[in-house]
This record gives sequence, C-alpha cells and structure tokens, in this order.
Amino acid sequence: MLFKPDSTDDKKSSAPRKRSLVSRLLGRMVSLLITLVILGGLGYLGWLAFQPKQNGGGGRGAGARPDLPVPVLAATPRVQDVPVYLDGVGSVKALNTVTVRSQVDGKLLKVNFVEGQDVKKDDVLGEIDPAIYQAQHDQAVATKAKDEALLANQKLDLARYEQLAATNAGSKQQADTQRALVAQQEAIIKADQAQIDNARATLGYTKIVAPISGRAGLRQVDQGNIIHASDTIGLVILTQLQPIAVWFSLPQQQIMRVNAAAAKGQLAVDVFGNDGVTVIDTGKLTGIDNQVDPTTGTLKLKAELPNASYQLWPGQFVNVRLKVETLPQAIVVPTSAVQRGPAGTFSYVIGADNIVTAKPVTVTQQNEHEAVIASGLTTSDRVVTTGFANLADGSKVVVGKDDGPPAADLAPRKRSRTPDGKRGAQGEGQSKDQGKDAKQDGQGGEHRGQHEHSDGDQKGQTRPAPAPAAGGEQSGGAPKAQP
Repeated sequence: MLFKPDSTDDKKSSAPRKRSLVSRLLGRMVSLLITLVILGGLGYLGWLAFQPKQNGGGGRGAGARPDLPVPVLAATPRVQDVPVYLDGVGSVKALNTVTVRSQVDGKLLKVNFVEGQDVKKDDVLGEIDPAIYQAQHDQAVATKAKDEALLANQKLDLARYEQLAATNAGSKQQADTQRALVAQQEAIIKADQAQIDNARATLGYTKIVAPISGRAGLRQVDQGNIIHASDTIGLVILTQLQPIAVWFSLPQQQIMRVNAAAAKGQLAVDVFGNDGVTVIDTGKLTGIDNQVDPTTGTLKLKAELPNASYQLWPGQFVNVRLKVETLPQAIVVPTSAVQRGPAGTFSYVIGADNIVTAKPVTVTQQNEHEAVIASGLTTSDRVVTTGFANLADGSKVVVGKDDGPPAADLAPRKRSRTPDGKRGAQGEGQSKDQGKDAKQDGQGGEHRGQHEHSDGDQKGQTRPAPAPAAGGEQSGGAPKAQP
C-alpha cells in the first residue's frame, strides 16, 4: 500500500522555498542595479574627461582641440661675429704698494700730506730735524778744504825738489818721496769728497719723499715723534691705483687655450660690476703664472686696467672674463630656441603653412641669451622661441608679436566692498558682478523691505527693527511691528 502525503504538508514545505527564491532574485537585482550605477558613473566621468574645456580655460591642456593652431613666438637666425670668453673670479690689487719709511733717525718736524691724498712721485711727505746731519756735512766739507790746502803746499815742494834734482843740487830720492806724498794727499781729498757726498745724501734723507705716484693711506706716525730707520710700520703706505691690477684664476683645462691665444696677440680682459652684468672696466692680460696651484687645480693670471674713475679698489672681489678668440660670421639664435631631447639638441623650425618641424642642431657655445649654431639652421629659417608646452613635430602654429615684456602689477589692485559685506577685487570680470546683482535682485523683496523699514525707523523712530527669520533671512512680506 502506497503512502500518499498530505497536501497541507506540501504547502508548508513549498512556502519557504518561494521566499528564499524571491530573496535571491531581489539580491541579484540589487547587485545588478548597483553595478549599473557604478558603471554609469565611471562612464560619465570618462566622458567629461575627454570633453574640451569650456568657458575659456586660459590654456591648452589635455582637453585642447588638436585642430587649433598653437600660439608661439618666433625669431630668425642672424649672422654676426661672436666673441669667445673664459669666465673667472679674481681680486683687485694695487699695481704697486710701497711702505714709506725714514732712512735716518730723528724728530719728525712736518707732515706734508693729507690722508687719502693723491701724491706725485718725489713729493715731500715729511721732514726730519736736519741739524745733526747738516753739521756732519759741513764737517766733511771743512776737512776737504784743509786737505786741499795741504795738497797745494806739497805740490809746491815737489816742484822745488824736481828743479834741484835736475841740476844735481838735490837728491832725486827726495823728489820721488815728495811726488808720492802729493799722490797720497790727492787720494785723501777724494776720500773727503766721498764723505761729503755721504753727508749730503744723509742730509737729503731728512726729507721723506714719495717713491711712486699713488694714493696715501692713513698716517702711521704723528708730527713731533721720534722716527727711526728701523721702524717697520713706516710713515704711510702708498698704493698705485691708476693703473690697477686684477689677479684671477682659470681652470687648468684652459691652459693650452689661453697660451695659444696669447701667442697670437694681446688679450682683452673685462671686469664686471656688482650686478655681474655691467662691464665697468676693460684692460689687457699682462702675465700668466708659471705653475698650476695643486690645491685648487687653477692657473693664476694678471691683468692691468686703467681704472680711470676709481671704480676698482684693492682687495675687492670681482668677476672677470678673458676674451680668447672671435668666431667670425657665426649663426646666432636666442638660447630659448634650442631644446633638448633624448637624441640631443633640436629646434622647432616653422615651415610652409605655419607647420613646425623639429630639426637637430649642433651648438658651439651658448650663454643665457644667445646660442651659436654650427649646423642645422640657416638664416632663412624661423625658429620657435616661446610656446613649447603644447608643441609637437607637425603642429600648426600661429606666430604672435613680441611687442615687449608685459607690464607687471607693482601693487595690489583696489578692492571694493560688495553689498553683502564681502570684499571683492575691482579688476575682476563684470560677469561676477552681474551674477551678484542677479542674486541680489532675486532677494530684492527682502532687502528692499529691510531697507524701507530701516529708513522708516531712521525717520520716525517709532518701531524697532524686525527680528530675523530662521536661517538668517528676512521674511518676504512687509515687516510687522512688535508690540
């Protein structure tokens, strides 16, 4: 006998199955809906990313239209003679420096110069008491006069002895002895003259003279002091400032280049001012050291400059450049026109229909302003100098005009107070002001109501100001008087 299940039991068991199936379907639908929403959001974001920027974004970035020309500035290569310089750092030194010392001892009677004065060669800078040295000179002169008188008498005796010896009335030996005494006295007179010369020179040393032309420094000894020839400080230090010398150094790698240029002729040296740009004096190279400094690996050189306006001063550090050669008829472009890539240096050349082409170039030398091109460009080319951010090989460009550097704002713009109490820039666009005005017109009823109420309060002083509504806004209707 077969068992037949009850229908009520089947209904009880099928109900949980239906609920579980519905819950599964609902879960799948929710998951699918979330997935679709996420995918839709990502797709929308991607669509926005690839859309061109609107409202004049001010630049050509990733969303720039590729069919629009790129604004650039251009220049034409020119031909000119380009000097080649070697830059160095040096210091200014006086061409000659002399410490003026006394050569005799004595009291300093006079000082005939002013500190910082320009003096000429052989000018008397100081005077020493000459009394002692004048007496020594006079003594030497007197000694010579005495010896000269003795010599005259001995010469007369010699003449007599010679006459007696000629007639055999006197001895020839006596005449020879007298002749020797005369020669001895003549030698004594020469020694006396040497003493006079020495005394005259010593007397001259009582006047301290300038050995060179230059500028006097600070006085080291005051008038009235005893000055000695053994003093090391001296009376004053003279420095020759015109012309003046500059010592500077160059790397040892430039030795051959400098020697080769010096063999061809005199080399010019320029000295820059404090700004590092202005050439304040130009001179000539006068000396090259005979050895390299092993501690720095540099070679010392010496230049002489006229220093006409005293713009250079001893001890001053300066930037120096040495002109070693001149490149004749070289092709020159602005330095900004030379770009560097993985394959080397290149320039964007503007061709037909304003289409740019990247051409490799060879640069001989360059500075912050100009670059000398050895190959790759001609004087008929036009090269791009500004606007490389959105430029590529084959891009179309529009060439602007470089009328000069833009004027910079030297001070902040004047700011005005807007009706809502906030400060805004006066120089901003009118669109912002119009937007603010429209916003104010939208709330015109509230502001006008408040304004009329405030005017009424100011005139009549009968009603207090209305209380603000919730949210900080005024109510749209007419203000109600409070009891």
